[in-house]
Amino acid sequence: MRSRTPDRLCAEAVDVALAVTEEAAGPHAVGEHLGVIAEGDRVVTHLFACKEPAYRGWQWATTLTRASRAKAVTIDETVLVPGPDAVLAPEWVPWSERLRPGDMGPGDLLPTEADDLRLEPGWTGEQAPTDAEVEALAAQAAQAGGAEDGEWGAGGTEPADVIAPPPAVATIGSIAAQLGFGRQRVLSRYGLHAAADRWEEQFGAKTPMAQAAPANCVSCGFLLPIAGSLSQAFGICANEFSPADGRLVSLGYGCGGHSEAAVMPRPPQPAPMALDEYHDAETLALSDPPSPSAAPETD
Repeated sequence: MRSRTPDRLCAEAVDVALAVTEEAAGPHAVGEHLGVIAEGDRVVTHLFACKEPAYRGWQWATTLTRASRAKAVTIDETVLVPGPDAVLAPEWVPWSERLRPGDMGPGDLLPTEADDLRLEPGWTGEQAPTDAEVEALAAQAAQAGGAEDGEWGAGGTEPADVIAPPPAVATIGSIAAQLGFGRQRVLSRYGLHAAADRWEEQFGAKTPMAQAAPANCVSCGFLLPIAGSLSQAFGICANEFSPADGRLVSLGYGCGGHSEAAVMPRPPQPAPMALDEYHDAETLALSDPPSPSAAPETD
């Protein structure tokens, strides 16, 4: 059990602790004595200020001890420990929690956990029955319904419903490929909601751009529809002048580039010149101008 009162002999051995600390760290790095800490029975740690500029607020800790009924003090260790005002590195956070959207670069790999809540098992064909299982089901169906000899079922009743054998793996695989299956895992409902919330926050109806837009994307001609369950809430913007060009936008989003926001009228065109090609132009006779020699007579 740790003693609350420091051992007297170990606590008074400040000079011994200082000499050991200066020998380990150098005289230039050791400052004034800051106090003692009782680590246990006859175990005391002396604290000295650290004068290294790179370790502001750190302290040198030299631990002394002595044997029972002995007066000689011995040295345990000298280490550098952070003080109350020490500059420390931030608490370590796993990479999976530090990663933010946009941090990945070319060649980076982002592994997903096996129990990732955003994913759930998909159909890959591995769950399909084997050939032996298919034959066993077919034989069971034929025996139950008398499919081979056409006999009635037991008790003279009508034949039981024949259990059709399951389709082949190739047939199921072709249909699954058309539906987008064939992957080990697909998005779960949680993953869909998380993605929808993230996209809605970036390009949704509550953004400042959408609040000032004249209309929503649902009525815009630049909106490209998508497939899947999110098609009722999102689409892709195809307006090169929009801030969301090439992005997945909410149907409630909008911007000033709406296709029907401001249809600019055509400028007025002057009427074409009309030429009268059915009548000849009239010739106008002009009187000869008076000659300069003919001056008016004066009295």
